[in-house]
Amino acid sequence: QVHLVESGGGLVQPGGSLRLSCAASGSIFSFNAMGWYRQAPGKERELVATITRRGSTNYIDSVKGRFTISRDYAKNTVYLQMNSLKPEDTAVYYCNADTVLSFWGQGTQVTVSS
Repeated sequence: QVHLVESGGGLVQPGGSLRLSCAASGSIFSFNAMGWYRQAPGKERELVATITRRGSTNYIDSVKGRFTISRDYAKNTVYLQMNSLKPEDTAVYYCNADTVLSFWGQGTQVTVSS
């Protein structure tokens, strides 16, 4: 069983930045990949960014150049640095760990509004 705890969400003005953190209960080194997803009201959950065990990253087109996913093995934590935030980035952001099974965090709300 893997427990994931997200933090770092909040209210930010357009153009602002936030850094989300996802702390895992186990060693993230053993995970196939970790990712960040988001779900806006009335919409399906979508993949935002992933980072594989080898360090390869992938982003959806709408966040490329603005968001960066990274990890810290010593802290068993994955981050999502979000810059130049837009109102359309407003959503609940979820952390995911891809192991033999798939595990999810409880989510953290990000609201981009003036």
